[in-house]
Amino acid sequence: MAHVLQNVVFPLDRDPDLLPLYADPETWSVIENEPVRVSNRAHLGNILGRHRARIVAGRRVSLGTYFNAFPASYWQHWTSVRQVQLTVRTTGPATILVYRSNGSGIRQRVATREVTGESSTSFDLDLTQYSDGGWIWFDIVADEKHAVLEGAEWTTEQEPARTGKASLGITTYNKPDYCVETLRALAASPDALEFVDRIFLIDQGTQLVSDQDGYDDVAADLGETLQVIRQANLGGSGGFARAMHETLQRPESDFVQLLDDDVRLEPESLRRSIVFGQFATSPVLVGGHMFDLLDRPKLHGWAEVVDEGPFMWRNLYQEKMPHDFGVANLRQSTLLHMRMDSDYNGWWMCLIPLDAIREVGLSLPAFIKWDDAEFCLRAGEAGFPTVSMPGVALWHVSWVNKDDTIDWQAYFHARNRIVAGLLHSNAPRGGRLLTHSRRVDLKHLMMMQYYPVALRARALRDVLSGPAHMRKNLATAMPAARALAAQYPETVIHRDPTTVLHSRHGRRVYKQLSKNDLDNPTGLRLRWFTLSTLLSHWLHKPQQSNIDQPEVEFGKEDAYWWRVPAFDSALVSAADGSGKNIYTRNRRQYRQMLQETVRLHSELRRRWPELQKQYREALPDLVSPQSWQQIFEEKA
Repeated sequence: MAHVLQNVVFPLDRDPDLLPLYADPETWSVIENEPVRVSNRAHLGNILGRHRARIVAGRRVSLGTYFNAFPASYWQHWTSVRQVQLTVRTTGPATILVYRSNGSGIRQRVATREVTGESSTSFDLDLTQYSDGGWIWFDIVADEKHAVLEGAEWTTEQEPARTGKASLGITTYNKPDYCVETLRALAASPDALEFVDRIFLIDQGTQLVSDQDGYDDVAADLGETLQVIRQANLGGSGGFARAMHETLQRPESDFVQLLDDDVRLEPESLRRSIVFGQFATSPVLVGGHMFDLLDRPKLHGWAEVVDEGPFMWRNLYQEKMPHDFGVANLRQSTLLHMRMDSDYNGWWMCLIPLDAIREVGLSLPAFIKWDDAEFCLRAGEAGFPTVSMPGVALWHVSWVNKDDTIDWQAYFHARNRIVAGLLHSNAPRGGRLLTHSRRVDLKHLMMMQYYPVALRARALRDVLSGPAHMRKNLATAMPAARALAAQYPETVIHRDPTTVLHSRHGRRVYKQLSKNDLDNPTGLRLRWFTLSTLLSHWLHKPQQSNIDQPEVEFGKEDAYWWRVPAFDSALVSAADGSGKNIYTRNRRQYRQMLQETVRLHSELRRRWPELQKQYREALPDLVSPQSWQQIFEEKA
């Protein structure tokens, strides 16, 4: 029996930004080692359906694209599949050319076939030379007449290692419109639903999905496959833990597929992730990549890791991300042909085998931030690695217009990173984690951002209190953090159109050639800058005129920690551009907070071995199904 590993698909949205992710009808060249588009022959009218596309006479279209090339290296490395068959169905005279690449992105032709009339052409392909990387794809060249690609798929005769379905877990908080659109996409995709046991929609909001226009119709289409569960707002970790817990009760499910709420789903990606999980030699977590919902060709991460030294997450090849497929498609992007291994994947889309949950437990009661990374690290230590799978992706609202390190989420950034470090760092006393954390506080203090420093101090005190606090304040930490903002005037975003804010000395503008071309101090200059700035803020009072009116103005992209501290006050654009924040130096608050952060970080370093022992011993209970069941009952 042939098992379909991957279908060739096309977008049904008439969005020209999407087309490069599915088909590449463009001609490219290379100038000074950079890909350059010579001509663009992309026409949405040539997309004839979900699986069909017209190839205009005399033109060439490549399926060597993100969603339609076959990620051979991942299949060779993580599964025992060694032979696949590519079947291409066409109408009209055409030439089909099959290519492969290696981990360095070098292209080689594998096969060529000329076809006429209605034809179904198959290519038998070995997965034996892709250990370091590489894709397989095909191009179609039309002859003197138009040709039509009627469909194509990649199949194998090999049987999967496991055959169970996946239950989906969608956690939402007041995003009912997005959720209904996701449910519609699923209902319209029988190929994907074939692999779905249950859809658990965990509604933690006050704007209920069940009240959204269109919900009744899509719920009727999905029938008993859809199950909506209401519960208190326990954050992403609480919603996803509920989906894990419910899926454990489903004998038909071998996996739970976690999905965020504010996303646009490519249903074929859902199908691919489950099929890959079924064929993996040993159970693995299958992560999906994240494209920007508001800039749809732009990919924000290919593989994510946690650096042991500072114990901080980042993208592999951070300087190359995000990658814009509208600028350089897959065939022109050498780096993307390498097999990249991940430490974790964001829970905007992540398939988790139930074997892993049974062995390591559910999500940490972290509310938000680091719950995905911590779980993947925990699973990896138990022998369940994470594969961030190319060709598996969705569109998610990105963090481009956000800065959640200075709002109420600063508490969770600080606390959960340190807790994850206590649980998983092998470096003595957390390595550079605490040094890095203290530097974050110093930068906020120099920037006159006192609210995030207050939240981070609360986070450190909670960590020092022991692991029991995580369950105790799961439902209260977020509202408490948001309530604290009222004590800090800099958190107010001034949007009143009748009052235009101005600074005394105008806006500061800085020339910058690229995002990596900054004038930040380094080395001895950095040490001198930090010491002199900290002393200056400690010793000198701000001028009253600068308190009464902001001294200068900064655009958000110019308001760096080594520029703003030179002034007593600053008018800074909000991250989303909706208004402005006023940062004003407060010497008394600065002195108190500086002393507190030094004291708390010193105590954390001193008590690290003791706290590490406490948190690691408490972890099995914190993440157990029994503990979470009690939380769900208490918060019902």
